[in-house]
Amino acid sequence: MKTSDFYYDLPHELIAQTPLENRQKSRMMVLDRSKDSVEHKIFENIVDYINPGDTLVLNDTRVIPARLFGHRVGKEEKIEVLLLKQKEGDRWQTLVKPGKKCKIGEIIEFSDKLRLEVVDILEDGQRVVEFKYDGIFNEILDELGTMPLPPYITEKLEDQDRYQTVYSKNKGSAAAPTAGLHFTKEVLKELEEKGVNLVYVTLHVGLGTFRPVKVDDVTKHDMHSEYYIISQEACDTINATKKAGKRVIAVGTTSCRVLESATGDDGIITPHAEETKIFIYPGYKFKMIDGLLTNFHLPESTLIMLVSALATKEKIMDAYKIAVENKYRFFSFGDCMLIL
Repeated sequence: MKTSDFYYDLPHELIAQTPLENRQKSRMMVLDRSKDSVEHKIFENIVDYINPGDTLVLNDTRVIPARLFGHRVGKEEKIEVLLLKQKEGDRWQTLVKPGKKCKIGEIIEFSDKLRLEVVDILEDGQRVVEFKYDGIFNEILDELGTMPLPPYITEKLEDQDRYQTVYSKNKGSAAAPTAGLHFTKEVLKELEEKGVNLVYVTLHVGLGTFRPVKVDDVTKHDMHSEYYIISQEACDTINATKKAGKRVIAVGTTSCRVLESATGDDGIITPHAEETKIFIYPGYKFKMIDGLLTNFHLPESTLIMLVSALATKEKIMDAYKIAVENKYRFFSFGDCMLIL
């Protein structure tokens, strides 16, 4: 299986640069695998497709303002630091630009309240840094940091909360779980009133989500790891849903990765708090999910490979062609697809 098998041609103007004013008015393509059909709907119509007793699984991670700009002590050149993952205490795994000038022991200052020291350099060039600060780290980060929007978004985001889901709670992501950006509190309330179970898990999204696949053979790709948590309560609801013959539908590829990582070969999901490197591509046998809500993903990305595993590569590539022809909005601030 070649990476190029997952390429499609996308006109640049279809890459959404800003979110819609009303989240729930995004367009939604509904891909029904059993009927082999495609419908064009509005996201708020999702209530019509989720049945009483079904369970929607949402990722409640919250994006941190993970991009910092500072300078090396005694130097004027700007240094950009992107926080990827908290390791322990005040040590973080980061991406530093320009990295070559930031050797072990280098001090970078951001303000009189915040500085860091480079303590290790990883094989891929990422830096492990240790922060020194005066005050409460998260408050200082909120003050000095900016939202780490994906590289394909070039317009300034006026309202930082638009890159957060309305149910975001647990801080730690370097990127948003974008399928969840379409939900409003009104849509969530409608689903609950219909008898749909809403279950929350946490997976902190890393920048590996946007890392291109650089090998020709898909199976040779080294998948990034991400930390996730799923509680006993969430597992109880999900297991009861399956036992009752109802559907478990993941909101986003991140929730899908949690569910498939935490489910055993016996089909039972159990509580976990650990890293996952699960790589889902065509040929994978799903253990838990029955459906997926997801945005439209980059060509040749691990995310388009994941959705292709669920709906087959042929159906997904056909659906993406239809989406381009119908001028759907793509990527993080774009429209979505419901696969059932």
